[in-house]
Amino acid sequence: MPNINAKPRAAIIGGGFTGCALALDLQMRGFRVELYERGEISAGTSGRTHGLLHSGGRYCVEDVEAGQECIQENRILRKIAKQCIEFNGGLFIALTDSDVAYGDKFAKGAVECDIDVEEITPAEALRLEPNINPALLRAFQVPDGAFDPLRLALAFAATAKRYGAIFHSYCEVNEILRRSDGRVSGVRYLNRHENQVHDFDADVIINATGAWAGSTAALAHVDVPVRPTPGVMVAYDQRLVQRVINRLCIPDDGDILVPQRRMVLIGTTSFDHNDVDYIPVYKDQIDLMHERAAQLVPSVKNAHMRGAWMSARPLIASGGDARSLTRTYKCYDHAGQGAPGLFTITGGKATTCRLMAEKTADLVCASLGIQQTCQTRDQELDSYRQYYNDARSAM
Repeated sequence: MPNINAKPRAAIIGGGFTGCALALDLQMRGFRVELYERGEISAGTSGRTHGLLHSGGRYCVEDVEAGQECIQENRILRKIAKQCIEFNGGLFIALTDSDVAYGDKFAKGAVECDIDVEEITPAEALRLEPNINPALLRAFQVPDGAFDPLRLALAFAATAKRYGAIFHSYCEVNEILRRSDGRVSGVRYLNRHENQVHDFDADVIINATGAWAGSTAALAHVDVPVRPTPGVMVAYDQRLVQRVINRLCIPDDGDILVPQRRMVLIGTTSFDHNDVDYIPVYKDQIDLMHERAAQLVPSVKNAHMRGAWMSARPLIASGGDARSLTRTYKCYDHAGQGAPGLFTITGGKATTCRLMAEKTADLVCASLGIQQTCQTRDQELDSYRQYYNDARSAM
């Protein structure tokens, strides 16, 4: 007879923001969680973001659902993960007549999304940020911020470890095990530290591999309509602004400049690419980012590039141009595809990782008949430094 008091076992594949947040959520709901990441924590897309804590302003006109999710989670992360966040605010600035006209839609969308937005004069914007383009025609203040990507992932992971979750870095899942009735029963993974293959028996498996969600789901012969969409980001060796500077326009290439420590980062382009394990950094896209950054902050012309890199967004495929795809997320229960016990979470933003974890954990619990609610909304995260310490279980 099975032990009805045994904790349900969950295997999470993917150690980015969402995987680490999900490890904490499920562990706090009474699961035994083990997470498998083929590299180090945040080694994939999560480690290659520009670190923007979205206010939702970027999406409040064209993607209202994503805008609402961003501002709600912006407020939560500022409470539970303040150690990782520089809540410095942001500006949306208009540089052309079309930008000025877009400002009316922006102001209306911000109100609909419950984003705290205030229109200020160009002179006031220049007083706040003297290095922005002095030819700006309109400006809005928004509650943007910047976060440290590695610290955010590690803070979730450190807290999950304290509650008993186990993290396996450099362990690549290469097989999803199934029972005769089709239900998933565990994962088989290669431990690269020792070059040995091991199995972990699991009641549920959650695919949280982001841009790799499609290939991971294929291990169980199911489909996930994820569309990896890379973009280039460029960092400069001077911190030329103190706030996030956004172009007041429909989302476009090179429309966000983010201050990080002693640098500023400009992002990003958007294009399709099939091989997410190797995405070239194209010079013409670097040049475009440099041009767009200088439009927002002209002194970028005199700064030196510190680095340029690519990152693939895990967008939900729905046809059309990548810029038109929603930035919200989707949870999949693959029972309907013949793989009960397997779930996928993909899409979304770094800012919404906690919410994505919450909704995925809700779906997992419902499938098992478990009535446990999310506790991460008010759980202040442990120091990211604790991840590399031997944390004692809080249970």
